[in-house]
Amino acid sequence: MIGATVAMAIKQLARNRVRTALTSLGILIGVAAVIAMVSIGQAATAAVEGDLASLGDALLFVAPGNPDGPPRPAAGFQMADVEAIEGVPQVVSVAPTASSTALITNGDNSRASLVFGVTASYFEVTDRALSAGRLFEDGELVSGADVCIVGPTVADELFGAQDPLDQTLRVATVACIVIGVTEAEGTNTFGQDRDDFVLMPLKAYQRRVQGNRDVGMILILADEGASPDRVKADLEALLRQRRHISEGASDDFVVRDMASLAAMLGNISMILTGFLASIAAVSLLVGGIGIMNIMLVSVTERTQEIGIRLAVGAMGRDVLFQFLVEAVVLSALGGVLGIGLGILGSWGASKALDIPLVIDPAVVAGAFLFSALIGVVFGFFPARRAARMRPIDALRHA
Repeated sequence: MIGATVAMAIKQLARNRVRTALTSLGILIGVAAVIAMVSIGQAATAAVEGDLASLGDALLFVAPGNPDGPPRPAAGFQMADVEAIEGVPQVVSVAPTASSTALITNGDNSRASLVFGVTASYFEVTDRALSAGRLFEDGELVSGADVCIVGPTVADELFGAQDPLDQTLRVATVACIVIGVTEAEGTNTFGQDRDDFVLMPLKAYQRRVQGNRDVGMILILADEGASPDRVKADLEALLRQRRHISEGASDDFVVRDMASLAAMLGNISMILTGFLASIAAVSLLVGGIGIMNIMLVSVTERTQEIGIRLAVGAMGRDVLFQFLVEAVVLSALGGVLGIGLGILGSWGASKALDIPLVIDPAVVAGAFLFSALIGVVFGFFPARRAARMRPIDALRHA
């Protein structure tokens, strides 16, 4: 019975191929958009988690600011804070940094890049390595010498084929000698170039570029076997004491470890993915309205056929079931094609954005079932209208 009804529905839809294709298009686009949006969101989340995992669970960072609400001005840290953090149990290395964007110039070539003031521990904490040249010497760090280490992007853009080592580079108004080039790391998940920067001794940056002795961020490398939560709690207690924050008052600094940062970014990604998927799902509703309109037209066109079926003994529920199956087949056709288009779109996006391809079978199945449900919901009204026709009135229809 069901098989015969489905076959009849397919035969009926095949009579009007163009109309069937155009009606299914709304469902096709909706299903494809939902699958693509969710897949891209999940892939971006996986890529972010991979980037953070590569930094290791032992890395933490401290920055001024409000951890629980909107951004608000907060005093930077001082080197005395850095020295105090070095005494926290299970802390292996501490790297104070300060940064800003500045115009980097070499002759007629220039670009705006990030400039960091760092100490020797920066390379240990971030696991940065050099592809050419050398690291800062102790005397250069202590005196704040005008030397710098550049990322591959800065070296390529400003020096081209020329060897940048021992060349003079202007950072804002400061002339510094290039002593090293870091190894290339490429772009992160958000498309940010991780090789577009200049590193200077912290004291040189503070004195010549920043104009004060503030430390903008403190990177902390904990012992491999340490509990990040425990180290984080110790850091918060220490900084609350040093920054004279009274009991009950909110912090004016943020302490993050890689696990909490990954969870925070994951939550943000999930919210954005859900929001985009919801917008994409609207096209499914639009496609459902299209199905309802076409089915109403079909009922009108086939009024005499309906009358004949009812006159020879067909029950109203049989007519209702027939038109309901046609609506479901129509939406399911769009759903199947939409799955193919959605997977193809996800694959294309993964190649273009250089993120992993993530196809969740549950999302695919859910999108298809929702498209079928759209057929049931929006096909019910036309089907009921056909089922309630009086045979005599239907047979009189011209």
